Amino acid sequence: MRRIKKHNDFKIHILFKFIEGPYGGGNQFLKALRDYFNEIGIYSEKPEEADIILFNSHHCLSEVFRLKKRYSDKILIHRIDGPVFLYTKKIKITDKIIYDFNKLFADANIFQSKWSRKKNYEEGMKKSNREAIIMNAPNPHLFNNKNKSRFNAKKIKIIATAWAPIESKGFDIYQYLDENLDFSKYEMIFVGESPIKFKNIKWIKPVPSKKLAEILKQQDIYLTASKNDPCSNSLIEALSCGLPAIVRNDGGHPELVKKGGVLFEGEKDIFAKIEKVSQNYIYYTSKIPKYSINEVGESYYAFIKKIYNDKKDKKYSPKQITFFRECNFYKIKIMILIRTALSKIERLIKK
Repeated sequence: MRRIKKHNDFKIHILFKFIEGPYGGGNQFLKALRDYFNEIGIYSEKPEEADIILFNSHHCLSEVFRLKKRYSDKILIHRIDGPVFLYTKKIKITDKIIYDFNKLFADANIFQSKWSRKKNYEEGMKKSNREAIIMNAPNPHLFNNKNKSRFNAKKIKIIATAWAPIESKGFDIYQYLDENLDFSKYEMIFVGESPIKFKNIKWIKPVPSKKLAEILKQQDIYLTASKNDPCSNSLIEALSCGLPAIVRNDGGHPELVKKGGVLFEGEKDIFAKIEKVSQNYIYYTSKIPKYSINEVGESYYAFIKKIYNDKKDKKYSPKQITFFRECNFYKIKIMILIRTALSKIERLIKK
């Protein structure tokens, strides 16, 4: 695989609590990005020794603040998610936290899709002079089309995945398919967590990425009905395994699938779209877009290098922690405590 040359102009650290095993898309992508940074020689395992800190959404904000307070010259780059409330259907406090922290401390922003940037600005996020839109990419050693099973038109295999059992992940459509799909012609599996029990769809609990890639390669078509998803890592993984996709016309899905699948609106057209991809399988397979961690990593590197060089050439100075900013951070801390308390109350109510 193509790699850009080793670099030693700066060091970057991703401030994120990585989780091994099956977990959300952000975790999976950032692990792949970390591996890429390591390979080209710019990653630092120690945040204190890094020139640039990349942090994600609303995660680790207190750690980011403490690090910036101690090392004021570090550049902070914010990878933006969401808007979070659109897919969690909870109050907007998390997005308020993200926007306030971003305005006070972030030197640059990376959005995952045009849709995400547009929606975050609509919800009140302040625009930045230093921003980029860079989509995600999967681990190429796992999610590729090597050993992909052959298409069998007599029994077409559909797969859907979701790690969070929340409404916005598309369970209205999955339940509809479970009750109405022609299972004499199709078979369907769901991998992940689900709030409903399927009668006809085979349900597989979350599995590690290696196993998930193996399962994907045994299927024919990927289907996602999620709503307000800024840049679905699950969709990218499926496309990378050679599966044309049927995706809800929502969120960042249209930007990702391009001509490698079709969009659907809901129950009224889902079966027609499944039939369309099934009848034109070779065509849609040939149009699947490529998502390379090399290209994505190069885009991250180029964007970060531009900001680093601007600082080096004194065209830009990283934001500093002033008395005003520190006071406002403690207001954010209070919002974080409120959000945590609300989440605990919600879990207790559900029990």
